[in-house]
Amino acid sequence: MAGRPSDDHPPTYVDVPSTVTSAQEPQTDYAGWGVEETCRYLRAEGLGEWEDAFREHRITGVGLRYLADADLEKMGLKLHEDRLRVLHILRKLWQIEVEPSKKPGAPEMAGYVRWGVEETCQYLRDEGLGEWEVTFREHRITGVGLRYLAYADLEKMGLKFLGDRLRVLHSLRKLWQIEAEPSKVFNDPIHGHMVMHPLLIKIIDTPQFQRLRHIKQLGGVYFVFPGASHNRFEHSLGVAHLAGELVRALKRRQGDLDIDDRDVLCVQIAGLCHDLGHGPFSHMFDGKFIPKAGSDPSWTHEKASVQMFDHLVADNNLKSEMEKKHGLVLPEDLDFIKEMIAGLMDPKDPKWPYKGRPKDKSFLYEIVSNKRNGIDVDKWDYFARDCYHLGIKNNFDYGRCLMFARVCEVKGRKQICFRDKEVGNLYDMFYTRDCLHRRAYKHKAVNIVETMITEAFWNADKFIRFEGSKGKMFKLSETIDDMEAYTKVTDDVFQKILNTSFDELNALREILNRANPIEILNPKNLENSKEILKNVVCRNLYKCLGQALPPKHVNEKIASWEDDLAQCIPQDVVLNPEDFIIDVINFDYGMKKKNPINSVRFYSKDDPNKGFRISKEQVSKLLPQQLSKQLIQVSCKKLDSRSLEAAKENFELWCSHNDFWVIQDEDILPPLGLL
Repeated sequence: MAGRPSDDHPPTYVDVPSTVTSAQEPQTDYAGWGVEETCRYLRAEGLGEWEDAFREHRITGVGLRYLADADLEKMGLKLHEDRLRVLHILRKLWQIEVEPSKKPGAPEMAGYVRWGVEETCQYLRDEGLGEWEVTFREHRITGVGLRYLAYADLEKMGLKFLGDRLRVLHSLRKLWQIEAEPSKVFNDPIHGHMVMHPLLIKIIDTPQFQRLRHIKQLGGVYFVFPGASHNRFEHSLGVAHLAGELVRALKRRQGDLDIDDRDVLCVQIAGLCHDLGHGPFSHMFDGKFIPKAGSDPSWTHEKASVQMFDHLVADNNLKSEMEKKHGLVLPEDLDFIKEMIAGLMDPKDPKWPYKGRPKDKSFLYEIVSNKRNGIDVDKWDYFARDCYHLGIKNNFDYGRCLMFARVCEVKGRKQICFRDKEVGNLYDMFYTRDCLHRRAYKHKAVNIVETMITEAFWNADKFIRFEGSKGKMFKLSETIDDMEAYTKVTDDVFQKILNTSFDELNALREILNRANPIEILNPKNLENSKEILKNVVCRNLYKCLGQALPPKHVNEKIASWEDDLAQCIPQDVVLNPEDFIIDVINFDYGMKKKNPINSVRFYSKDDPNKGFRISKEQVSKLLPQQLSKQLIQVSCKKLDSRSLEAAKENFELWCSHNDFWVIQDEDILPPLGLL
C-alpha cells in the first residue's frame, strides 16, 4: 500500500487496490514481465479471451501500469463491461511503484531537463530501449522534450505497437517523478489532505497570494452568519486541488486526449490564482464599491486576477523557476494560465482566439471557469465550503461529477460531458446555488451591511492612500490600476478607517491638502465613514422596509424611484430621497433566464463518446418552470420610529402604484419557479 507522504519524499498518487490472490506470478516484479508472462497472468485471472489482443499489441508488464480505458478500446475490447473487468484486475498490480535506478556512467537524472540529444539516447540505452535511439536522434528529442512526450507523439515518431509506446513512457515517467523540492500537504475541512505541487507552493508563499488570507470569501455575510469566517485563501487552495483531481481523472480515463503534465500543472495554477484580483469583502468591492466610486465600468475581479498573476510572477522572479525546475514553456504556458482564469470568451465562436493551447484541448478551458454552462471546480469548492461554514445543507455531490466526467466532441469542439444519470445531480447543483443566494449571499441584512460598508469606503476614499509602484500614492478606488498598491488592499481597510484617531485625521488632511490644494478635503467625510462602520459593528443597521416582486423584468433601478418614495403622500415627518436605498436583486441559475443544463452534454453507458442534450421534460415535471426572478429591496437610513413608520407607509403605497407584489417575510421567499 502507498505510504504516508513525508518531508523527505514527495507523495505519490496511487490507488490502494485489493490483494491479488489468484495470479501465479509474484506481483513485486510484474514490471519485468515480457509478453508471455503478461498473457499467463491474464489466463490466471480468467481473462484468457483477451490474450491474443495483448500479444498482438506486444503488451509487457511495464505496459500494464499505464493501460487506460481508451487503450483497451483500441485493442478491440468494445464492451465497456469488458474493459472494466480488465482494468479491475490490472489495478491489483498498480500499487507497485518502480523506483528509478542509477547506473554507473548514466546521466544525472535530477537534471534531465538539461540533457541534449546524446544524453537522452544514452538514457534510452541504459533503460534497454536502444532500439529507439535512432528515432529519438532523428527527431532531436532532448531532456526538455522527454517531459511532454505522449502516446500520440511516440506513434508519430514510428513506435507502431502500443506495448512499445507503453514501455518507453514507463521509463520516461521515472524521470517525471523527480522533483527539485517535495510537495506539501494541506489539511482542509472540505477536501481532507490536499497535495500541492512544489511550484504551487512557490506561488502560495508570495505576498500577492498571502493577501487572500485577509479577504473574506463571503464579504458582509460574516456580519450575519457568524460561521462564515473563511477567506479567499483556503477557497483558492481548494479550487487548485479540485482542478488537479478533474484533469488527472480525464487523463487517466481518456489517454487519447494527450493531456500531459504541463497541462495538469497549468490547470492547477489557474485554479490557485483565479481569485487573486478580489478586493476587500470580495464581491462587495467589485459589485458595489467600484461602480459607486465611478471607476472603470469594465473592470472585473477576473481581469484584476490576470493582472495580479502577472505581477506575482514578475515580482517573485518565478519565470526561471517555472522553466528550469518545472518544465513550463514560456510564454505559451503563462498565456494558457491567464486564459483559463478569464475562461472562454465565447464558447460558441467557431474561431479559436487563444494562444495557450490549440482547439483540440478546448475542454481544459472549462475546468476552472466554465463560460459554457457554469459547471466548474470553482463552484464545486465554494458550494461545499460555503455550505459548511454557513450551516446550510449541500445537496450537490461534486464527487460524482469527478467520477463521471468525460470529454466528447460536440459540433467540432471537445467539451466536458457527464453521464446521463447525473443530470439530477447537476440540477441539485444549481438549486444549491439558488439556495445560497436566497438564504445567505443576498439576505436582506447582508445587503444592508454591504451597502453601509460601501458608503463608508466611498466617503473615506479620498483620505486613504496606498503606496504603489515608484512610490506613487493611490486612493482606494485607484488601487485597481496598480497591482503593487492593490496588493496592500484587504479587508483591513475597514479597521483602518474605524480606528483612525482625530489627530491622525487632521494630520492626514493637511498632508493631502498640501499635495493637492485644488481638492480641499472635508474631514466630515471620514468622520461619517467612521460613524457608519461603528454602526455596523454595533448593529445599528439601516432598516429594511420590505421587498417586492416587480410585474416584469427591470433592467436597472429607475432614477426617480427614491424621489417617488419620498413624496408618495404628505407626512408630518420629512423624508428625503437620500434617506432611501433601493436595490434590484436578481436570482437565477447563473445564466439569467436560460437553463444552464441546456448547455450541458451527456453521454450514455452504451456510447460514451457521443454527447447529447437532455431536456428538462425528460428529467422531471417537478423541476422549476421559471429560472429567474427579481426582488426590489427598499431600506431606510432613518432609524427613529416615526420616520420608519412613515417610510413604511410610503413603501407600501409606492408598491401599489407600481403594481409590485410585497413579500411579507423574506425568510419564506420560495425557490425559483415556485412563485
